[in-house]
Amino acid sequence: MIEIDGKVVSLDVLDQYFSCDLSKCKGACCVEGDAGAPVLEAEKEILQAIWPKVKPHLPTDGVQAIEEQGVWVADPNDGEAVTPLVEGKHCAYTIFEKGTAWCGIEKAWRAGEIDFQKPLSCHLYPIRIQRYPDFEAVNYERWHICKPACSCGAKQKTAVYEFCKSALVRAYGEEWYKKLKMAADWHSENPD
Repeated sequence: MIEIDGKVVSLDVLDQYFSCDLSKCKGACCVEGDAGAPVLEAEKEILQAIWPKVKPHLPTDGVQAIEEQGVWVADPNDGEAVTPLVEGKHCAYTIFEKGTAWCGIEKAWRAGEIDFQKPLSCHLYPIRIQRYPDFEAVNYERWHICKPACSCGAKQKTAVYEFCKSALVRAYGEEWYKKLKMAADWHSENPD
């Protein structure tokens, strides 16, 4: 592990390869799992504010789930805020186009209708952040559905931190990312 400005980064974030391959996984991360995507405290109000502009991009079952449950819900396992699910299955913000799942919030963002890309937890994936009183842990989360992304990343020689650059900059800023890149370069030259 390395520490950068109170963020403890797992070496897997630097060493492991990853690059989404939607042609293979079909956006399974929006569909699989037993809970929605984590939502930060500040994102709760954002989701409420953007809902009218996101709603037209979503399928009927997603709209119905959000109107019944709210733009976010408490995870029944730990009480943390997460995106709602459609009948306990996929994220309510999921859209399906040509057999691939992706984010309806991001679709509205790409269309220039909102200035919020999607929840940070989704943008950061496969990185997961755990917050503690004195530091944050920045970890690489392995999930079997992402095997194609690992293969694709290995072919491209794209490390997890490189794949997640824009999300890490969004989370911690450009200067922090530069420090991470310097640490990654040093680590690759001094692996022990």
